[in-house]
Amino acid sequence: MKLEGIRVLDLSLFLPGPWLTQMMADHGAEGIKIEPPGGEPVRNVGYRQGDATTWFRNTHRGKKSVVLNLKEASDHAAFLQLCDSADVVVEAFRPGVAERLGVGPDAVRARNPRIVYARISAFGQTGPESRRPAHDLGIEAMAGVVSLNLGQDGEPAMPHVPVADALGSMTALAGILMALLRREATGRGDTIDISMQDATMAWLPNVVGPVFAENRPPRVKEERSFGGYAFYNIYPTADGRHIVLAGVEHKFVVNLLTALDRPDLIPAATGPNGPGQTPVREALAAIFATRTRAGWEEWFADKDVCFAPVLDLQEAWQQPQVAARGMLLHDADGNLHIGNPLHFAEEPGKPDLRLPGLDAHGAMLR
Repeated sequence: MKLEGIRVLDLSLFLPGPWLTQMMADHGAEGIKIEPPGGEPVRNVGYRQGDATTWFRNTHRGKKSVVLNLKEASDHAAFLQLCDSADVVVEAFRPGVAERLGVGPDAVRARNPRIVYARISAFGQTGPESRRPAHDLGIEAMAGVVSLNLGQDGEPAMPHVPVADALGSMTALAGILMALLRREATGRGDTIDISMQDATMAWLPNVVGPVFAENRPPRVKEERSFGGYAFYNIYPTADGRHIVLAGVEHKFVVNLLTALDRPDLIPAATGPNGPGQTPVREALAAIFATRTRAGWEEWFADKDVCFAPVLDLQEAWQQPQVAARGMLLHDADGNLHIGNPLHFAEEPGKPDLRLPGLDAHGAMLR
């Protein structure tokens, strides 16, 4: 596997750090979770399946568990000893905490200059907000993306995907792999400063047009990506379910409106986003309300149109496509795991679906 021989020490908790280190473990890295004396909090957060929470199961499989109290001299020394043979350290403390504990990048890399030390925090290690406490929702709010997530009443709605956590995690993973690659040439690791706010805002190139070009915030429901196009929108069906159109290319517009005997709507549908799309949106809403979701799935089956049913989360995990891609895994006890989305033609990942008991590998320090 791609990361065999790489030892990763994970000091992080909750989601961003543990998820990226599990991704590495799935592809052969030795992941060692350094847990505080009380254990990783998500061992006891949320729904359980079998003997573990689903959150813990989907962020910690295939790792080792070592409990250390870094405030204790002997445990602090044990951690630094592990660093002597490590390749990567991941931490997600608030800025300054790792230094106070004596496990910051200067202390660690003084012992082992080859280490890639990745720091994930809400706002980064520098700047006026660097020490501001925040989890995903607060970071999304500060990044401007909650303001884009409006309900039908025009008010901001709770986001349902941990965007800042996920993007911080993926950005850190990319940085770690880049630093490991560079180490092959230089023999030295590096320190990576990941701000989840930075990562979230970096993913907005198709959204910042009105801000950069016209010095104004988006008029959300008129913008291209948020309902301003009839062919990029959500529509209710006769049974109270929903479908989406998700492609505004001219060919998709022509294909659908011709099949619906409404070619008169093509000029408006292919015009600018915003109020001019209203007649098309209203006409399509009336049409889509005449059949059930399943009826529209059958009708669209032979149409070259960007169409999709709105699946609930349970339906999504039951799709044959998800199974075919190995994104739903079953362990020996029948518990479910989210698969690894990194697919290599050679040396594919081999997730180890076993979970570590708390401090199950503490003996490796003695």
